[in-house]
Amino acid sequence: MTKGNIGEWSEIYVLLKLLGEGKLFAADEDLNKLEDLFFPIIKVIRKEDKKIAEYIPVKTSVIEIYIDGVKQEEIPMSIFDVQSKKLFEEIQKQKKFKGTFSIEETETFMNTIKCFKIKAPSTDKSDIKVKIIDIHTGYSSVVGFSIKSQLGKPSTLLNASGRTGFIYEITSKNENILKETNDILKIKNNKITVPVKERIKYISDNSSQIKYHDINYRTNKSNKENVFKDNLILIDSFMDKIIAETLLYFYRDGIFECKEMVKKLEKENPFQYGNINAYSYKFKKFLTSVALGMQPGTKWKGTDEASGGYIIVTKCGEVVAYHIYNRNYFEEYLLNNTRYEVPSTSRHNFGSIYTIKEKKYINLNLQIRFLEG
Repeated sequence: MTKGNIGEWSEIYVLLKLLGEGKLFAADEDLNKLEDLFFPIIKVIRKEDKKIAEYIPVKTSVIEIYIDGVKQEEIPMSIFDVQSKKLFEEIQKQKKFKGTFSIEETETFMNTIKCFKIKAPSTDKSDIKVKIIDIHTGYSSVVGFSIKSQLGKPSTLLNASGRTGFIYEITSKNENILKETNDILKIKNNKITVPVKERIKYISDNSSQIKYHDINYRTNKSNKENVFKDNLILIDSFMDKIIAETLLYFYRDGIFECKEMVKKLEKENPFQYGNINAYSYKFKKFLTSVALGMQPGTKWKGTDEASGGYIIVTKCGEVVAYHIYNRNYFEEYLLNNTRYEVPSTSRHNFGSIYTIKEKKYINLNLQIRFLEG
């Protein structure tokens, strides 16, 4: 039996839902379906091992299934609609449980439609590829979408790693600031943990300055390229400095929602912009770049890997998309529905003061997660 978590089964739900409806609806910034803005589906394309599966709606009543260009099956769209509803009900039943689970009826139907995997390869930023018609121009193209589901726990937008560590220099009149800060510990579940926020607050309360220095690139000693920093500068020449400022808002000031960080940036205007709307504009570009393919450890060319955008499964089971024509809505959605969180300090080695050439530094790590839907 095939097993998957809620997010993975949501990918199959999207496949069945799209083929049952024959169209992909757009959404506004509040994730409401726009009934008058949709993209007719010409085909859905999936990789099945070394083969290509194509699902083609015909005359809004039948789905023709092809494997490597050879027709295999012809199944009414109404059956896809029924199966999507049943899958949604099963996912709802599993929400109170943790881990993976199997759904026998859905797996049987998957075999019928020549679909043998529930998840796209982790190397693909696009979870599903769809050939759609642009209702504005009549042009059709194959585009990739990243799928996010609100049916389970909120997913991450940006995962922490050694690459996402921001280095800050500490200047203090307190000669014991290093020891006093690093001595601040907590015990949780019989384990000693590093309370990063408490440490940053202690540093700030002791007449010490915390100033952004650089992004950590020392995780790969054979390669001195600061890939994440270079990627951020490709978005905007001040992007690393803006993110560094918001990390202090998070760890020092307790602000965690991205939209609230932007409000604080606009209020304090740390970079003295003549137009404070620059902060919102730049920060939304950053979130969108991450969402559509920019990764901290990979040199980025500025192009979107998920060329279509995002498909989101809402809590009520709607499947809606953010595409190029509602990109402004997508940017607003990302800003209003993301937050910073503290990643593992032991795994990513941050939150303690250290000394290099008699100067004191502390690393703060960046991780961004979606808010509860």
